[in-house]
Amino acid sequence: MAKVYAMIADGTEEVECLAVVDILKRSGVETVLVSVENTREIVSSHQIRIQADATAAETDFSDGDAIFLPGGLPGSEHLSACSSLIAAIRQALADGRRVAAICAAPGVVLGRHGFLEGKTATCYPGFEKEFQGAEYTMQGVVTDGNITTARGLGFAIDLGLELVKLLVSGEAAENTKKQIQYS
Repeated sequence: MAKVYAMIADGTEEVECLAVVDILKRSGVETVLVSVENTREIVSSHQIRIQADATAAETDFSDGDAIFLPGGLPGSEHLSACSSLIAAIRQALADGRRVAAICAAPGVVLGRHGFLEGKTATCYPGFEKEFQGAEYTMQGVVTDGNITTARGLGFAIDLGLELVKLLVSGEAAENTKKQIQYS
């Protein structure tokens, strides 16, 4: 079974995070919600309290198949400032594992730290200024190698389905798509 670490922080855009987490879980992907804060409870960008499964300090990311970064502000800034998360992303990419990000996170986290160099990626318009050596596209969801990026909340379900396709199978993604009545 595939395993994804879904990151969360104070100020994370909750729907971007939880829509992807929901799609992954419906598809049989083990998904662990990880807070980069000192506590497991975070307050989302729209003031919704969310309880994570663990904190980054409690997590060994080495057994995950992917790390997922939702957007939102200041959530993406908190993710970008978490040195253990940045180290985990660096190691995941070095090991050939997947990393996915949506909205502000592709720019604020992946772009700012140089993870998109030589890649084609998307993000919420305006955050592409953080892309270092990457090509920006307005596509909704883009997979380039082992990095998948999505433009914003309107593409959260598409991002979840893309991750299911990449981590499980196209058939699993199609089954989940039918189950949720997504056309």
